[in-house]
Amino acid sequence: MCHKKVYCVDMTTFTHQGTHGELFARMEAPVSPRYLVLLAHGYGEHIGRYEELFEKITQHGGAIYAQDHQGHGKSEGERAYVADFESVVEDLHKLYQRAASEYPQLPVFLIGHSMGGMIAARYTQLYGTELTATVLSGPLLEGSPLLDFLLENDDARTAPIDSMALSRDPEVGEVYKADPLVWQGEWKIPMLQSLKSELELIKVGGRLETPTMWLVGGEDPLCPPSVTEPVWEKIKPVDSRQKVYPGARHEIFNETNRAEVFEDVLTFIVSYL
Repeated sequence: MCHKKVYCVDMTTFTHQGTHGELFARMEAPVSPRYLVLLAHGYGEHIGRYEELFEKITQHGGAIYAQDHQGHGKSEGERAYVADFESVVEDLHKLYQRAASEYPQLPVFLIGHSMGGMIAARYTQLYGTELTATVLSGPLLEGSPLLDFLLENDDARTAPIDSMALSRDPEVGEVYKADPLVWQGEWKIPMLQSLKSELELIKVGGRLETPTMWLVGGEDPLCPPSVTEPVWEKIKPVDSRQKVYPGARHEIFNETNRAEVFEDVLTFIVSYL
């Protein structure tokens, strides 16, 4: 069908079986796409927060597939809880298999943000041969000071993510706080522990062999470049690119300089077509 945008795009939502219940997913594609994108979102959020990225990719000629992780958004599972992130990686691989069957033989790019960047890094370690390239946006690659602080302080776990950490645009934070599909509850100790376990797997999982770009806000308080860069240096492939956006906070796709970020991502994709 022709979706209600200024260009013709097929948009479909669907559910499919994940490792721990039904997952809500979405696909958008222009007529005759020239590449595929898989998107992995961050902690406590959902794919509906990536409308502009969907639009940029489809306008550029890409088909994009994304799903709410288990326990997030419209997918099944205990809210904001994942017992084992290897199962989330497997869920993402199931989405890849569907996308590749519907649009066979197209180059595939993986974009992961924050916790989704962690998932994307691990996915690339395990399934990198199926990917053309990977983009890590503000990825969680190390046990950030926030994770350790939350594990050690009971009172701190009752507070949701500070919306001011997301973007210099205050509207982004206001929309985030008002979004009923965003988890606003407390951090769960088993979730924090499973995050740390997955980070350890990434650190011993070997260097990525798929071309990968690392993008991060210079003032990101959640996944600071000073914390994540040492792990990036350990796992980055020979064919890698990186950029730090001065002044930008955690959600670079929602930042005041997001036009620059989108352009960098699309330029990176074009270089592998």
